[in-house]
Amino acid sequence: MRLSQVGRVLSLAVALSSLAAAAPRRSVAPAGMSLVGPGVYRPLYAASPAEGTLEVKAFWLDRKPVTNAEFLAFVSKNPRWRRDQVKRLFADPGYLGRWQTADSLGKGVRPASPVTQVSWFAAKAYCASKNARLPSEREWELAGLASESAADGSGDARWLARILSFYSEPAAATTLRDVGTGKPNFWGIYDMHGLIWEWVYDFGASLVASDSREKGDSEQNRFCGASGADAQNPSDYAAFMRVAFRSSLQASFTTARLGFRCAADVKVTP
Repeated sequence: MRLSQVGRVLSLAVALSSLAAAAPRRSVAPAGMSLVGPGVYRPLYAASPAEGTLEVKAFWLDRKPVTNAEFLAFVSKNPRWRRDQVKRLFADPGYLGRWQTADSLGKGVRPASPVTQVSWFAAKAYCASKNARLPSEREWELAGLASESAADGSGDARWLARILSFYSEPAAATTLRDVGTGKPNFWGIYDMHGLIWEWVYDFGASLVASDSREKGDSEQNRFCGASGADAQNPSDYAAFMRVAFRSSLQASFTTARLGFRCAADVKVTP
């Protein structure tokens, strides 16, 4: 190779290196999380036609729901979230009620199964302890829209049927299976459906125009079970059930099938 050609090659290599160094880079995946999105979320009820679809930026999401063992480690380090010390403002009397004691799970609670009977306040505090946060409703729904093989599984009748069969089950306080034992979805996320309900940060956001916990009965009636027929098409019914469930919650509530997972922003560095 001639010296002039070598010079051109070296110049090109330097230029490419400079471009690579200047290009924005996404943060490294937090432990236990997968990248979801970007994508579009279509709310069931929009305040205006302009809100028919909402953009969702890429974000990190826990691959699995938070487990009993993980939450036990959290309350051990943060005793104010033990069930015998938590303030009633932040958790109702059922908080962590399946655990044998305030600091032990007992024989009937599997360490690797999802923690339930956790309030929104406690879930939010747990995520903050991990430098994370609860996912927004639009983020959770974008991740939950994915089947095992597609980012949008809403056209897959079999997949929808599996989801609806879970929503038809009674919410009994039965022993829950371990997290992550099924197949991950398109994004690499496990157990978005079929195991538990999950907290989102803005759990009342679907009651349009203001916080659902301040709405009157007339607005709440839009989300009673009979109103499921208002969903735009049959594939919306599963999402409607989640909206209806979330609209019934208050931040201190706990239930036998309500748990959570954490999310985190994707930070772009120069």
